[in-house]
Amino acid sequence: MSDEPIHFNLFTMNSVEHVTAGNWRTPGDQSHRYTDMAYWQEVARLAERGGFDAVFFADVRGIYDVYGGDRTAAIEKAIQTPANDPELVIPAMASVTDDLGFAVTRSTTYVHPYQLARELSTLDHITDGRIAFNVVTSYLESAAENLGLEGRMEHDARYDRAEEFMRVCYRLWEDSWEDDAVVRDAEAGRYTDPDKVHAIDYEGDHFSVPGPHSCEPSPQRTPVLYQAGSSERGRNFAATNAEALFVSQPTEAVVKRYVEDVRARADEAGRNGDDLAFFAGIAPIVGETEDVARAKYDEYRENVDTEATLALLGGFMDLDFSELAPDQPVEHIETEAIQGAVDALTKHAPERDWTVRDVAEFCGLGSTSPVVVGSPETVADELERWHAETGISGFNLKEIVRPGTLRDFVELVVPELRERGLVREAYEGETLRENVFGRRHLAADHPARR
Repeated sequence: MSDEPIHFNLFTMNSVEHVTAGNWRTPGDQSHRYTDMAYWQEVARLAERGGFDAVFFADVRGIYDVYGGDRTAAIEKAIQTPANDPELVIPAMASVTDDLGFAVTRSTTYVHPYQLARELSTLDHITDGRIAFNVVTSYLESAAENLGLEGRMEHDARYDRAEEFMRVCYRLWEDSWEDDAVVRDAEAGRYTDPDKVHAIDYEGDHFSVPGPHSCEPSPQRTPVLYQAGSSERGRNFAATNAEALFVSQPTEAVVKRYVEDVRARADEAGRNGDDLAFFAGIAPIVGETEDVARAKYDEYRENVDTEATLALLGGFMDLDFSELAPDQPVEHIETEAIQGAVDALTKHAPERDWTVRDVAEFCGLGSTSPVVVGSPETVADELERWHAETGISGFNLKEIVRPGTLRDFVELVVPELRERGLVREAYEGETLRENVFGRRHLAADHPARR
């Protein structure tokens, strides 16, 4: 077993449901409180008490409308709808914590880099350097339509735009303001030295940004960079740009192959692949005893909404499951939506022929990530084994009930892991990047620094 510490993020969404469809009906579930600032502050305190690196906010633009050809199921069954902006709850959460980080998902397809660079620099300032940017390219057709576009941008074209988007952000965050540009010389009436603030004069296929950045350097300059690319193009993008990667695959073997593949691609891109951090999705169901945990599992499984699960996955895969019979195989398909969701159940798990029924049953709790059920010792053993055998840095904790999944984990599993020396007792750094990587700024081999 590895004696390296295990890192954790809480994987959540500012909505009723995230990736476990139907368990908002479980007695005691507090998902409906997603509109309540006090709820998010409670979550932040819990996660920090458990030594988590960050609360990792997923987000989506648009409404899931592939299943049945319309949005009825998504609205009726709260499939990531209704959902609020994740960025706006971060200041409230930061105000009641000292060290916990916050990863916010933003799309490079539907926002301008100059605008986003300013938003994330502001958040990094007011959280004292605790912000991460989860870079996504968006996959729902409805998102494009709601933002005034004729249709969803083609998969590789979204990544072309994303590559250029990141180049603009890097120039703004890293090159525009020198470290000592702000002088605050009251006697001379000179707050900033103009000679140390630079235009970036960026001209590209998608963006024209003269600059300079409107923000002085924040504690981390560039936020910690997360990505979850699973397609060929997505993996290359992640290998070039990401510091940390989220992988949602059902088996250790698949996760290990993904880690090894992206590390190799990063090496080819001139980076140190061993420096990347990988977080595997996991859905823990823990009780004081095995029997208690199993009883929770049975209750949660009973509350899974199969139709809602298929509607959620249909949006992920761009596949209308309502048109398929329960025993119909899910073929190996290429998609313009989330290729990794398809691959997790077909190409990367070829030992079984996936039917529609299999997909609905397997993904009912935690989507394409494994569910771990048991006592604190059993769950800790399983996490320790995954950590040692796959090369991951840690886990993105997927919720089944809220905030019960997080509370059970922090109160039952974290003490067991701390006893084994696998979870921090205290935070070592001042910023999120320091707590994950031991440094405040991007590594020297990152393209933003080269």
